[in-house]
Amino acid sequence: MAALEQHADALVTSDDPQHPANLICELCRKFYTLGWVTGTGGGTSIRKDDKLFIAPSGVQKELMRPGDMFVMDFESKEYLRRPPVLKPSACTPLFLAAFTLRNAECCIHTHSQWAVLVTLLCERKASESNVFAISTLEQIKGVPRGYGPEKKGNLGYYDTLKIPIIENTPHEEDLKDTLEQAIQDWPDAHAVLVKRHGIYVWGKDVAQAKTLCESLDYIFQLAVEMHKLGLPWVKE
Repeated sequence: MAALEQHADALVTSDDPQHPANLICELCRKFYTLGWVTGTGGGTSIRKDDKLFIAPSGVQKELMRPGDMFVMDFESKEYLRRPPVLKPSACTPLFLAAFTLRNAECCIHTHSQWAVLVTLLCERKASESNVFAISTLEQIKGVPRGYGPEKKGNLGYYDTLKIPIIENTPHEEDLKDTLEQAIQDWPDAHAVLVKRHGIYVWGKDVAQAKTLCESLDYIFQLAVEMHKLGLPWVKE
């Protein structure tokens, strides 16, 4: 048993700052300063080869250590490492949706107040309650255009960014089916908003997921301020 535990610990032990166990801790510390993972909320997962590294549930994300990470075999979905005193992330089924359906290598879940606010503003518009749409903002250029060889690069200034919105549920893992459906219904989406909750963002690698998360949060904040001023999100 001791040998098995040592092998499991070796999965999260590295001096390389880019190792997923180290990188998740560093990212969550940064996300805490942005208000994205306050009160133990939110989470991050990274896929490295055939393994998933997942932040635990119910912990202060800015204080996490590599030894707190769960490690899952991507193919079998069995845990290779389970810290005995921590709980697996309730986000895990949602992370798996992005890894499986979008071949993502990083998925980030935040409780950004700006993400929550735009879902509330969309909720007030019956015809737009299931999608956030905005156009003619420079930061839209930070959002990938979509998937497939014909959709290389990022959106342009005159494009309309659209992000699907799904209903929240009392238990986070119960979002799995509706998030998977949103991914299928919106084949170019790199993110899904959860009403009155937050957002899930994924990317082909950690850098893309992180910069996309930052770009979207900037756009959401602008959208809230635009609404206060009576400015339309989509230019006529």
